Amino acid sequence: MSRGGGYDLPTEEVAMPKMTGPTIPRWQLGEALEGLRRKTKKSRDEIAELMDCSESKIRKIEEGRIGISRIELLYLLDLLGVKDEENRTALVELAKKGKERGYWASFGSVPTAFENLLGIEGAATTIRFFESMMVDGMLQTEKYAWALIESTWHSGQTPVENQVEMRMERQRRLLDEDPPEIWAIFDEAVLRRNIGGPEIMHEQLLHLLEFGKRPYVNIQIVPLSHGGYHGLLGPVKLLEFPEDFHSPVAYAETQAGSFYLEKESEVQRCSVAYSHMMAAALSQQESAKLIRAVAKELG
Repeated sequence: MSRGGGYDLPTEEVAMPKMTGPTIPRWQLGEALEGLRRKTKKSRDEIAELMDCSESKIRKIEEGRIGISRIELLYLLDLLGVKDEENRTALVELAKKGKERGYWASFGSVPTAFENLLGIEGAATTIRFFESMMVDGMLQTEKYAWALIESTWHSGQTPVENQVEMRMERQRRLLDEDPPEIWAIFDEAVLRRNIGGPEIMHEQLLHLLEFGKRPYVNIQIVPLSHGGYHGLLGPVKLLEFPEDFHSPVAYAETQAGSFYLEKESEVQRCSVAYSHMMAAALSQQESAKLIRAVAKELG
């Protein structure tokens, strides 16, 4: 992860970001452990050898991708020379929180990458995203979400009803209290793709118009008449956090799976592409006019 490399241990006085699952505690624990390891001048390979595990496991723990058991953590803290009981207790508590199930667990199986996204959304101060094929899950109506999920569902997946319920719960948790600033860019094709039929699409477009009136929401549309632009390469989501918490990350979903980009150069490349998409899009006012016009055609 592209983080500062500090190793201050968490205390009760430190402002904690909004918790929505185990991801944030894992991030905080991983950053603290990485800082402590660097302070001892030990490499990940050296720690892995002492703990009789792979270097990959140590890296994933430090990056907050996986949790660590209490027994492993206590042994690791011994190796890193952490003797202060208050600090050890604080880190053990983070490890415990990093093992807890997120709210989404009650709705069924969730892919790991998406689970991590659900875990960090609540800590983001700004979420910017681009979609070329469909309305993003954060802004979907229940009927639109049902029709969309049903159209791509296959046996072995979590039931459609559970997925829809989780999506609505995600919206409630993310947007009802202390929401992040949201910048949404859609290709005009999103407005014209008839998901679920004219009635459902009409309701969805009106929902976008209403949602766009919120002071923290910005919605722009790239018209079909624009031609080629960076958005043709696919959807992307950029999440920004408080400066002292975590550096920005990018997230993308593809047919081959979902993945994160966390290196500074990679995130910067996505951010530059997003700026080009904003330049290609209509203004918020003109975008609202276009959404309204398409909704009128359907209604």
